[in-house]
Amino acid sequence: MSRRIKRTISPGDRAKDRAKDRPKDRTKGGPGQRSRKPDECKVSDRPPSHRAPAKAARFAEPRRERGEPVASTPAKAASERPLPTKVQTVVVTADENGMRVDRFLEARFPGLSFSHIQRIVRKGELRVNGKRADSKDRLEEGQSVRIPPLRLDTPKAAGALSEAQTKTLQALKEMTLYEDDDVLVLNKPAGLAVQGGSGMTRHVDQMLEVMRDAKGQKPRLVHRLDRETSGCLLVAKTRFAATHLTGAFRHRSARKIYWALVAGVPKPKQGRISTYLAKEESEEDTIMRIAAHGDEGASHAVTYYAVVETSAQKLAWVSLKPVTGRTHQLRAHMAHIDHAIVGDAKYFNKENWELPGGLQNRLHLLARRIVIPHPRGGVIDATAPLPPHMLQSWNLLGLESDRFDPIENAPEE
Repeated sequence: MSRRIKRTISPGDRAKDRAKDRPKDRTKGGPGQRSRKPDECKVSDRPPSHRAPAKAARFAEPRRERGEPVASTPAKAASERPLPTKVQTVVVTADENGMRVDRFLEARFPGLSFSHIQRIVRKGELRVNGKRADSKDRLEEGQSVRIPPLRLDTPKAAGALSEAQTKTLQALKEMTLYEDDDVLVLNKPAGLAVQGGSGMTRHVDQMLEVMRDAKGQKPRLVHRLDRETSGCLLVAKTRFAATHLTGAFRHRSARKIYWALVAGVPKPKQGRISTYLAKEESEEDTIMRIAAHGDEGASHAVTYYAVVETSAQKLAWVSLKPVTGRTHQLRAHMAHIDHAIVGDAKYFNKENWELPGGLQNRLHLLARRIVIPHPRGGVIDATAPLPPHMLQSWNLLGLESDRFDPIENAPEE
């Protein structure tokens, strides 16, 4: 007698049995699924507002051939991420001699923020010759500076000059009398200011912006000329040159010669003018007046003059050599001896004096020549030609610009 064994079948086993009985389908749709033709694809009956959002295609771009480089599309955030650096030791150069620590770091690392500079200095992470330094300390040539790891802003790529900047650069080239790696001597035209003032949009200092180097440093003005004075203007292209050239002016190692057309003929024909000058301000203008020794704000001023040539005893071509460099010194001194410079609206007070026919009523003052020791040895000797309005006057008066200039023999003090 056979024994009947009862077997319990789980739901999972029933599913397996049904799968065995189901006909096999070898289509791409998978087991048990009938492959649909494209026109048999089921379209949802739900309204469009209830449809699930479409997913972006995973492989939307054309297939890349083997060996073809992958096109890089860096994210904007990645391009703006600060760039880290390693610990480094640098040596202070001659051009950086005398720079403050914070200015040194700004010049060396243009992408370094002010707050980051203050932090590494305050924490003592920056060392000069192995010692802590303050941000205001002055560096000396040859010193060793340990720079800790820095996080620099990504430097901006230098773009091409705009049309206006290109014209400015071309104008500076046309004005150039002398140039090397350290020094630039410009022939400043009359009417162009050296530095900006109220309502001024164009001046030499602003024009020099187009000459900034890769470190962000632009050429520096070493001395000044009045707006209406034309001629030699000295510019330092490096900090090293600026330090030496300003020192030369301070120690009176620079020799400057000016040409002027004055009213009347000075007597004697060669002389020395020594006075004190003080600023006098009014609502309308500012001038330099002759002052007494001891007056508030008075400074000593010395000028040598020499008559080069005359015209009908009414006008004189005068060569001037300032020993000091006071504001409006030459203009105030010539007016002081009663021979004001032609076209000088500030100091020409002659009554019943008419400008000779054909002469322009513009300041007839030229920074003719500058001689100064070069920062790296030798001498800079630059000469500027007569500006158009003065050349016109010289031609009308029959003055010969190639005549010997007697101011050459004037003392240096």
